[in-house]
Amino acid sequence: MSFGTKIIGTGSGLPSRVMHNAELETFLDTSDEWIRTRTGIETRRIANPEKGETSFTMARQAAEQALEMAGRKGSDLDAIIVGTITPDTVMPNTANQLQAVLGASRAFSFDLQAACSGFAYGMSIIDQYMRLGTIRTALVIGVETLSTLVDWRDRSTAVLFGDAAGAVVFERTEDPDHRVIDTRIFSDGRLGELLCIPHGFGKVPPYRPEYQLHMHKIKMRGNEVFKVAVRNMVDASKKIMQAHKISKDDIDLFIFHQANLRIIDSCAESLNIDKRKLWLNVQKYGNTSAATLPVSLDEAWRSGTVKQGDLILMATFGGGLTWASALIRL
Repeated sequence: MSFGTKIIGTGSGLPSRVMHNAELETFLDTSDEWIRTRTGIETRRIANPEKGETSFTMARQAAEQALEMAGRKGSDLDAIIVGTITPDTVMPNTANQLQAVLGASRAFSFDLQAACSGFAYGMSIIDQYMRLGTIRTALVIGVETLSTLVDWRDRSTAVLFGDAAGAVVFERTEDPDHRVIDTRIFSDGRLGELLCIPHGFGKVPPYRPEYQLHMHKIKMRGNEVFKVAVRNMVDASKKIMQAHKISKDDIDLFIFHQANLRIIDSCAESLNIDKRKLWLNVQKYGNTSAATLPVSLDEAWRSGTVKQGDLILMATFGGGLTWASALIRL
């Protein structure tokens, strides 16, 4: 008997506010044309705290949608993992808060920090538990409120990021034809300063005299990040396909981290992929970090772009630095 992990439900949680590029023109030295040309982004969603929109509320919305699609209740869950670098609070963590409101009383729950790779890391962890047969049903969420970490004076980063949540319900299966085939997760802390948040935590907390608010924001060396992101996502994609003797022609849909259209295009060109097989929503949401993969999967499934039996390759890259790939047969 060989256990595996099957996806049985997906969901998304999006803030109500849509920020167009034209709004950024009012306070940044930029333009709609400049942003579209360099990033492919047209709009992004921004959480509105006055409406109570936070990482927790978006994660809850996504989780409830995913559970509804799966036909499961919170009480069916054995585990909840949330990938985020923007929790409402560190303690209790976001997964703990979700466990309470979803009635998932027997689930273990925790947050993990792997930046944009957070969902992929969570999926990889759950897949190992499923293969061991120790859990049956699990919820993995990627959620970010990156608007709280953006320096709105820095056009190189302010134009890129948005807020969102995506959720996936996984269930243990013995069906060899519908499962997570493999996940690969990687990191390289030597390059951590390429994409980081220097202040605001244990080393330089807000009450220290040397704390600076503008350093409690996302700092990115864009050109270097671009090169490393493309190289590592391409490499991770090649490795996982080669390991399972799968070619790019066997893949029905490629979901790359929705960071920047030029990065996605570069990955596609390096792998010689038919661009009709690429999933794109970066134009609508910008880079939503850990939420990009599950939101993309949710939209692709609900739109009918993918269906049961289709083969999906995911690849992502995040600060720290982290990256990952996954092969999934729906």
